[in-house]
Amino acid sequence: MEGLLYIVSGPSGAGKSTLIKNVLDKIIGFSFSVSYTTREKRPGEIDGKDYFFVDKSTFFKMKEDGEFLEWAEVHGNYYATSKKFIEEKLKESRGLVLDVDVQGALNIKKIYKNAIYIFILPPSNEDLEKRLKKRGTESKDSLEIRLKDAQWEISHMKDFDYVIVNQEIEESTNQLISVLVAEQLKRERFDDKTPFFFKKQL
Repeated sequence: MEGLLYIVSGPSGAGKSTLIKNVLDKIIGFSFSVSYTTREKRPGEIDGKDYFFVDKSTFFKMKEDGEFLEWAEVHGNYYATSKKFIEEKLKESRGLVLDVDVQGALNIKKIYKNAIYIFILPPSNEDLEKRLKKRGTESKDSLEIRLKDAQWEISHMKDFDYVIVNQEIEESTNQLISVLVAEQLKRERFDDKTPFFFKKQL
């Protein structure tokens, strides 16, 4: 049985990456989809674990070769999801979790309509601004761009299946775990395989 594809998205600074890391530390059988990006590594990030960090020439060569499921320019940097990576991980895990911007999530939805789409929402605009400032990686101009983009991103919340308001990290982590597990247990997942103990004995 092929694993389920989970798309976790939301505004930059909403806490997607932290939530996903917490979840994958607590449950087994789920994998994280490592995206490609041209942005600089942040402190503590590891190439091949958090992202595949590449330069723009490498990125666009891969794009031209058709290696990406989707790609997008976000805040002046490029991000993409590898087709091959997705296909291989779905075969070997119960579920594959993608951390992707809203633009990328909407592009993926055109292809994977049956994936599970989860939106991470900050408690408020003020809280989002505080989180972005706390990172210490944003200039005044880039901060304004991210906050402006967040309004557009939040307007697409209606295109997602679940919404988690990330106010308290432990509670939000448990909510995300609940979504991942509940989707695994949906009745329709079992339609093509009648349990042996219900089969009539001849």
